[in-house]
Order: sequence, then structure tokens, then C-alpha cells
Amino acid sequence: MPAPRRWGTRLWVLAEVRWAMAATVLFALGGIAQLAHAPAPLWWTLYLTCYAVGGWEPALAGLRALREKTLDVDLLMIVAALGAAGIGQVFDGALLIVIFATSGALEAFATARTADSVRALLNLAPERATRVRNDGNEETVDTTDITIGDVIWVRPGERIGADALVIDGASDVDQASITGESLPVAKHPGDEVYAGTVNGAGALLARVHRPAAESVIARIVALVEEASATKARTQLFIEKVEQRYSVGVVLATLALFTVPLALGAALQPTLLRAMTFMIVASPCAVVLATMPPLLSAIALAGRHGVLVKSAVVMEQLADTDVVTFDKTGTLTEGTPRIAEIHLVPGGGYTQDTLLRLAAAAEHPSEHPLAAAVLAAARERALTVPAVHDFTSTPGRGVTATVDGRRLRVGSPALLNDLPHVDPPVHTVVSTTQAAGRTAVVVIVDDVPSGVLALADRVRPHAAATVTALTTLTGATPVLLTGDNPGAAGRLAAETGITEVRAGLLPAGKVDRVRALQRDGQRVLLVGDGVNDAPALAAADTGVAMGRHGSDLALQTADAVLVRDDLTTLPAVITLSRRARRLVTTNLVIAGTFITVLVAWDLFGHLPLPLGVAGHEGSTVIVGLNGLRLLHSRAWRRARDGR
Repeated sequence: MPAPRRWGTRLWVLAEVRWAMAATVLFALGGIAQLAHAPAPLWWTLYLTCYAVGGWEPALAGLRALREKTLDVDLLMIVAALGAAGIGQVFDGALLIVIFATSGALEAFATARTADSVRALLNLAPERATRVRNDGNEETVDTTDITIGDVIWVRPGERIGADALVIDGASDVDQASITGESLPVAKHPGDEVYAGTVNGAGALLARVHRPAAESVIARIVALVEEASATKARTQLFIEKVEQRYSVGVVLATLALFTVPLALGAALQPTLLRAMTFMIVASPCAVVLATMPPLLSAIALAGRHGVLVKSAVVMEQLADTDVVTFDKTGTLTEGTPRIAEIHLVPGGGYTQDTLLRLAAAAEHPSEHPLAAAVLAAARERALTVPAVHDFTSTPGRGVTATVDGRRLRVGSPALLNDLPHVDPPVHTVVSTTQAAGRTAVVVIVDDVPSGVLALADRVRPHAAATVTALTTLTGATPVLLTGDNPGAAGRLAAETGITEVRAGLLPAGKVDRVRALQRDGQRVLLVGDGVNDAPALAAADTGVAMGRHGSDLALQTADAVLVRDDLTTLPAVITLSRRARRLVTTNLVIAGTFITVLVAWDLFGHLPLPLGVAGHEGSTVIVGLNGLRLLHSRAWRRARDGR
């Protein structure tokens, strides 16, 4: 699992968070002093200091918006808070200040995390690379100084410094960060390698064919920034109507104050009625109508392994029309395993014997395929004999002496070195590859003796999750992967997915997500790797796998399946829809209270204490109603699809 993030440290770096925390502490101290019947000047001082600490930024933002001829709820809340203090209701005003200071802090935190995700992506590409000069000598240069046509030397284990074409050498390159493929890809002269990917055991000489600013990794950066900026404009539903509501309340308050004065009314009762109106019309209950159900749903999901990063995300989950999945590390576990062992007729070996010999030959190797062969031997409790004369050829396989036999284990290309290969061997290899599996041939004393078929293990409950999501959204999930069509098709068949897009680079995944969005669908994408980050940012909702997800995917995503349990995905969507129903109910309750209290104040005589009691009572009612989702029973109902 990735190292824990130090969000606490990052939080305190943000000034908005520090101001919000200070305002909350002052508000709490003022409340304690008031309840303890301390002298009024003491708790008034604490509340007013809370006003100053938590309110100066919203006030400044509201004044800036006013200069641009717009009126937002920030300024309305500051005026309402000051008005409440002016008529003795300083507690209500301080509560408004704390609510909006906390909201601003959360927004600042979300923005900072987006910036962090882009910086994490930039760290993938190495800062330095080895360039080969025309005279054959080597020099270490900054990757930003590499230009098209330069020749770079990539040693074993190094990150590749630029997009280039191999001109000499052979190696296996781990390019999961770009394509999402679960296994390293063999590279030979003429093949393309990508900046930021990791070279294997071989050495490569490659000619740069794309400038740094246009490399695949640089385009991923641009895609993440572009998509994140677009999503940053997303707001809660209630925030979308704040402009008109704010204007309406201000105009009504001014009219309620100025019109009676113009008709000869006394100043003090007129001001009292106007301030009473502003308090009972203030959106405290509306804000709490929205937030408690969403925050309760976030807390409940968190207790069951789903980290939803904001109330906006929890609200958006309910609108999901179609779910798209990455393949490797998402629907699969991301580690190859031996799925089948094919014996060559007449070879004279059992499956256990062949696997035992292959595991011995692969034992010194660090290749992921070797780990899969050794794991299969351990599962069968086979004793692996000693190995001698081990050699490894990048892109081809290994050679070793085991029990006096000369073994070669690796790519089907090894068959080309043999003087004669029976047709059934090629048939088994072709059938294995057509099924989307990786074929590993085992040659004993120059005689093909078997073929190991390796595949990525499908996650438990993947098929059940696909079925549940199909029922929930009315659309079958879509598979978007950089892996080959054969592997993608086999996985789709196993999980019940009917639409597959294979061989996609990161930009291709983004294009497919946007195509679905152009068709009017709200897209949820589930991924785990760096190559998924642009699509996670572009989707209406991005969900990352938590245990083995890359730092960039975890930071870019809107939600994280902490335990990699796919069954929690339909559950959290169902929970989100229930939270939205509670929000609707709460808005009706809050709206009814506001309407009754405002009408009473406009057309009758609403005593200020009764107005405050009604206002606070509605706030308490909707708050408690929203907290119902904290109960574990709500999660069980969501898991059951109710």
C-alpha cells in the first residue's frame, strides 16, 4: 500500500484552514462561556473575535464580487451575521461565520490537492539522462535539454528520459504508468519507449523522436490540469441558486427597512423587523439541509472502506449514468498467475515436473513472469532444485542447467532457435495468445516440452459488481484499457462487460470518456495507475483503487476504494442516492419553515425570540434528519441495493 499521506501537515500549510480552525475554537469558547453564565462582555468578545477571524476572508471575497457587479452568499452571510449581532443575537451570527469559514477551508484544501497531483506526475520523468555525442562519448544532461534526434543511453533499472525509438539493444520495459499493461513489454530496435517508464535488465540505445513538451508524460500533465480545472467549477446544487437567493434576500431586507421609513414608520421597530427578516430568511437551515446527509454518507462510506473526498462528490455519485473500468489493477489484481499448463504430447513430463523445472530455471530472475512461475510451484508445494549456469536475455527469457538438463524458459521467440518444432506447439502458443494470455514456452534439451499460459487474476466479485452496476445505472459498464484486445476481451467475457476499448493510451481514455459525456451521460471511471489519472480527472466522478493505486491516481480521484473491494462501489452509489433523497426532504422542511417565518414577519408581527427559535428549530430538525445516515443499518441497506 502507498505510504500514508501527511494531510495534517498539508492542511496547516493553508491559511484558510488555520483561520477556520481559529474561528471554530473561538466560537466553542464563546459558547462555553455563555452556557457557564460568564460575564456577557467575555463571551461577546469571544464571539466578535470569531467574526473577525473567520469572516474577513468571506467579506473580502464578497466585496470583490460586488465590484464585479455580482452578489454572492458570502457577503449576505457577513451582513446577516453583523445584523444578528446588532440586535443581540451574536451566537447566530458566529455560527454562520464558522459554517462559511469551514466551507472555504475545504475548497482551498481541494484545490491544493489538485496541484499536488500534477506535481506528483511531473516527478515520474527523470531529471537527468545520458546522451551519446557524435564522437561516441557520453554526457549527463538535463532531460529538458534533450532535443529530437539526440541519442540516449538507458541502463538497466533506469527511468527513460524521453520518448524515443530503440536503435540498439533489447530489454523489457515496465510501461504500466503509461499503458496500464500488467507485464513489462519486450523492446527491440524499432520499438518506441516512453519517458517516465522503467527499463528492465537490458541496456537500450534510443533516438529521441519527440520533444519533452510533447512527450506522452507531458501530455498526461496537460490532460490532468485541463480536466481538473473543468471539474473545479462543479458546485453543490444549493450553491447554484445562491446568487438569486442572495439578491432576493438583500432586496427584500432593504425594502422592508426603507419602505416603512418612507411612509413614516419609527426607526427602531422597522430596523428590528428588517433584521428579524434577514435572520429567519438566512440559509442556515438550507445549508444544514444539504450538508448533514452528505457528510453523514461520507462518514458511513469511510467506515466501510470508501473515501469520498467531498460533499460535491457524494452528491455527484447519485447522478452516475455509466461506469467505466480500467483493466489491470482495477478489475484484475495486477499480478500475473499461471492459468494453464499445456504439455507437448510425447514430452514425457507431468504438469508438476514441468512446472518444477521451469520454476528452478526462473528462480534467479527478477522478471514478473518468473515470480508467477515460482508462486505456482509454491502453491503446489513443489521442491525447486538447484540451478546452474543461469543467463538471462532481455525480451526472450532465461537459460539454465537444472538436474543435468539444459532448460530455456521464455518468449515463444525461443522456438525460432530450434531446428524443428512440431506444429501442435505453435498451435498451443497461438491459441493461448488469442485468448489474451501470455504464452511462456519451456524447452528441455532443445525439445519443446510445454507451454505455460499466464493471465492476470480477476478480482473477487468483479462479475457481481458489473451486474449490480448494470442494474443500478441501467447501462452495462465499459472497459477502457491500454492492454491488448485479446486480454481485454477475455476479461470482458469473464465479468459480463460487452463494450471494450483496448490499446488506449491516456489521451485515448480521456477521448472515450468525453465521447460518453457528449452523449449526455454522467461518467464514473474506476482506475489505479498514472495512465488513468487524466481520465479520472476528466470523468464526472473518478474512483481510484486504494491498496496499490499510484499516488497520482489517489490524489486525482474524487473517491478511493481503500480496500480494493469492488462491491463497495454500487453500495456507495446507492448510499449517495439515498442521501440526495434526504437532502430533498430537508430542503422541503427548511423551505417550509423559512416561508412560514418570513410570511409571519411580513404580514404579522413575529417576535424576535420566536423567529430565532423557529430558525434554530428548523436547523436542528434538518440536521438530525440528515444524521440518520450515520447508522450502520444505512450501509447494509445500500449493500442490498435499497
